Amino acid sequence: MARIAGVNIPTGKRVEVALTYIHGIGRTKAAEIIKKAGVPYDRRVNQLTDDEVIHIRETIDKEYIVEGDLRREVAMNIKRLMDLGCYKGLRHRKSLPVRGQRTHTNARTRKGKARPIAGKKKAVV
Repeated sequence: MARIAGVNIPTGKRVEVALTYIHGIGRTKAAEIIKKAGVPYDRRVNQLTDDEVIHIRETIDKEYIVEGDLRREVAMNIKRLMDLGCYKGLRHRKSLPVRGQRTHTNARTRKGKARPIAGKKKAVV
């Protein structure tokens, strides 16, 4: 099992797919990384040599922000918006959708489980 950027990547998968298990690397960046490291496109993780793993690890360390550093940077950006008191920061503070989505009926993922409002009853007509 190869360990890259502090993550154990799965051994049976192709390198391009296995690299996506690292936070901050998707399919496009994974393809760039294996191209820069000189690893064949159809190679699987359990077929990688030690040199190839080292090349991949060095490429990621040198050129990309991944895992803990990326999470910290994103958290700091959100904290900065909240401290500024800008609209996006206020939305983050209230745990509401930030990018203009509707909240009347949706946004349950962001808002959490629905809570009943005390004193609100159905009107009898």
